[in-house]
Amino acid sequence: MASSPAQSSKPHQGHHIVAMPYPGRGHVNPLLNLAGHLSTHGLLVTVVLTEEWLRLVSPPPSAVQFRSIPNVIPSEHGRAKDFNGFLDAVNTKLEKPFERLLEGLDPPPAAIIADTYLTWMVAVGQRRRLPVYSLWTMPAAFFSLFYGFEDIFGGDCAAVTEEIDKKLEQHVKGLNLGDMSSVICSATPKKWTLESIFWARGAKGVIFTSIYELEPHIIDSLKSKLSCPVYTVGPCIPYLTLKDKPVNSDYMQWLDSQPINSVLYLSLGSFLSVSVAQMDEIVTGLHESGIRFLVVARGDTSHVQAKMGSTGLVVQWCDQLKVLCHPSIGSFFTHCGWNSTIECVFAGKPMLAFPLFWDQPLNCKLIANVWKVGLNVKEEIEDGNLVRGKAIAKVAKKLMDVEGIECKKMRKKVVELSEAVHRAVEEGGSSYRSITAFVEDVFGSA
Repeated sequence: MASSPAQSSKPHQGHHIVAMPYPGRGHVNPLLNLAGHLSTHGLLVTVVLTEEWLRLVSPPPSAVQFRSIPNVIPSEHGRAKDFNGFLDAVNTKLEKPFERLLEGLDPPPAAIIADTYLTWMVAVGQRRRLPVYSLWTMPAAFFSLFYGFEDIFGGDCAAVTEEIDKKLEQHVKGLNLGDMSSVICSATPKKWTLESIFWARGAKGVIFTSIYELEPHIIDSLKSKLSCPVYTVGPCIPYLTLKDKPVNSDYMQWLDSQPINSVLYLSLGSFLSVSVAQMDEIVTGLHESGIRFLVVARGDTSHVQAKMGSTGLVVQWCDQLKVLCHPSIGSFFTHCGWNSTIECVFAGKPMLAFPLFWDQPLNCKLIANVWKVGLNVKEEIEDGNLVRGKAIAKVAKKLMDVEGIECKKMRKKVVELSEAVHRAVEEGGSSYRSITAFVEDVFGSA
């Protein structure tokens, strides 16, 4: 298993960085993992969270410390109900408490790492005379999608979509972004993302949680266009914990009893859910397929377990990376969140892609069209905008058929990508070199 070798067991005096994520699970987790990786390179990292998020995360590793600011934004548990209101609060209410906290940090930080969606952070850095590095926790392709279009908030949506499609076609061969038009046309998210990309232009550098080997043409293109350094530091997933004591749980014991590559793992993320009707079709399809399964379902799981019968297990939570790396897991039915996508590539398992929102349709295209390590389940949509159970059973059996020609090709390809990702974090690998370059750029090579 690849590891990130430590350069120093203790932080160097004065080598202090403060970091703040956008307050959402898909942003908090990669920043916390990045903070852990930076700590192995001799840095003290202070991660700033809201009081609510401070209660939701696990204790930090050595050389990483948490500080909190008041809960001045809506709760994590209700943000999906008024997403636009949540975005407005993030960009109007967090700046002042963060800056007050910054004043009292000891030792004073040498730099700030901030999620790109915290659009006010460069202004804080300017007032405090601190370099600010923008952290992008989605694929570099999604950043590239919006880069260069910051000044067209009020432009014609159809024209914007056409221009963005033309722009990406220049450096992503075979990537069709037609299903991204709903994201581009959505007024508030479009404006918010474009503003975020705009402030990233004023950052000292842009840090991507992607891996160079997964998006080489996109990364090279951005390096030629951005006036600041670009760092690819992924995977920002908890792979170092794989060496910890094995999880003692019912689901891991159940996986231990299953044949190799025989279980389909299903989880559709922590933010948005599919409709009840669609979930029923998914459950029906998996049951009809006869495939063994492990399903993560929020809330009352008894209904899902009852419909699926005895061919699998339904849980409310699991340690996802450990599950994906288990030899009995054959594939992953995923919403295509970037962290889940990277975890699955790291584990070397093919995917059934079922994107829901934001960057996920693009991630699905990377999975199915560019990397060719999975199938797009939504290509099977029928009447009522639902993917029916029979179609789900068909694609599930296709992906889990380890003797099928197409399945063999996808499994071979995802193993090759997994090996590339593992090499990236080893000493001398692309991500290892990028983190080293970042540390030297902030503190010098001494």
